[in-house]
Amino acid sequence: MGRRACLIVCDAAMSFAWVWAGALVKLLIRDALGLGHRPVGEALRLALSVAYMFVFAGFARLTRGAAYNPLTVLSYAFSGGPDGFFFTALGRIPAQVIGSVIGVKLIREIFPTVGHGPHLSIDIHRGAWTEGLLTFVIVMVSQMLKKKDTNSFFMNTWISSISKLTLHILGSDLTGGVMNPASAFGWAFARGDHIRLEHLIVYWFAPVQATLLGVWTFKLLTGPNSKQLKAGDHKDKSE
Repeated sequence: MGRRACLIVCDAAMSFAWVWAGALVKLLIRDALGLGHRPVGEALRLALSVAYMFVFAGFARLTRGAAYNPLTVLSYAFSGGPDGFFFTALGRIPAQVIGSVIGVKLIREIFPTVGHGPHLSIDIHRGAWTEGLLTFVIVMVSQMLKKKDTNSFFMNTWISSISKLTLHILGSDLTGGVMNPASAFGWAFARGDHIRLEHLIVYWFAPVQATLLGVWTFKLLTGPNSKQLKAGDHKDKSE
């Protein structure tokens, strides 16, 4: 019980910090340094984004599984039993949403010029396909890194960070390239359009479906990872 309560609190804290990290980088480059969309500004933004992704990955490792993205915990919940799934759906994801909402509301109060967050610039169907496809790809990358069963924290985080940034850039002009329902909900809640059909379909339904499809597809294309094989061998020997 203590372990689960700790995860919920850490998820909320990480989600809070995640929306602040992205907003502060934007404010630093656009307002403090006045670089806007200049090449040097974009390069600095990417470098800072990779840096704070390493910080968040380190915190997730320190807390043994805390996360700021519902899709991250869902991809593991889909692979586990019903108990883990319900804990994720009813405990961890609401905590991530609440952390994001509080984070966005606070940063908009302190820095009113921060903007309005990601928005949909295409129709709802293409938006859903875009967020779904981006999510599917990043889930496949995540599953691949998990299956490799390597202890290289730097390499895993580097591949994951570069993949997320690349996909974010590809989708930024269409849907914002969010791939994070909790973060998208935080900004939508601040704008007052969090219950609109386009938000629910593009930023929740499509990514969740893509996560489920990504986990299922990866399992179909690959066998069990080395940890599962070792566990199976150990069980056979004990029997």
